[in-house]
Amino acid sequence: MGVATLPAGGLNWLAVWRRNYLAWKKAALASILGNLADPIIYLFGLGAGLGVMVGRVDGVSYTAFLAAGMIATSAMTAATFETIYAAFGRMQGQRTWEAMLYTQLTLGDIVVGEMAWAATKAALAGTGIGIVAAMLGYTHWLCLLYALPVIALTGLAFASLGMVVTALAPSYDYFIFYQTLVITPMLFLSGAVFPVDQLPVAFQQIAAFLPLAHSIDLIRPTMLGQPIANVCLHIGVLCIYIVVPFLVSTALLRRRLMR
Repeated sequence: MGVATLPAGGLNWLAVWRRNYLAWKKAALASILGNLADPIIYLFGLGAGLGVMVGRVDGVSYTAFLAAGMIATSAMTAATFETIYAAFGRMQGQRTWEAMLYTQLTLGDIVVGEMAWAATKAALAGTGIGIVAAMLGYTHWLCLLYALPVIALTGLAFASLGMVVTALAPSYDYFIFYQTLVITPMLFLSGAVFPVDQLPVAFQQIAAFLPLAHSIDLIRPTMLGQPIANVCLHIGVLCIYIVVPFLVSTALLRRRLMR
């Protein structure tokens, strides 16, 4: 069976997205609540606890500062878990991908569809946190609307990275290394819970290359109604994290599926 690594063109990937949506909607409520739980705990736990001691950060309350970081974090987490667990299961255990490859879909179509579905779940998770923040008065509803494209872009970036991990991991057990060595440190280095400029210079330099940091630098000013600096740079970095890992993951997955 030949495996084409690039999308066949058109909207073939929508078939993959729709298949995942139909499977997901049976347990949609539980999935949404699961994606919201962790960021909301951070928001209320750190916001209520540290907020009293910290006071204001960059001219806003600490909870408002934290809320924007949690929106980006929830998008990162939702996209990551969808690709490294759910997509891996469809590829390895359920062998859904193998069945799809006997249709007109290419491997590229499948990967794009998986990434688009992960970005959709990321957008739902990020929007959910944004709605909570807006209801509590930490942002305006219109600002949340403006942030939606960045939330989706964040989801695509982390979905693309997650597909590389999925392509490399021999089993589910290996995903814990990605979570603990990459995702968790990125949360604390990217300005989600405290300003990046409070970190040592070496960590600030590392943060400049992290996709979550660029996502937060776009989402936080948008949510707080502040001007955004270096918009093109941040969007460009996120786009690089979408395209390059996509190309790497399709090449790795092709080699894996052809064994």
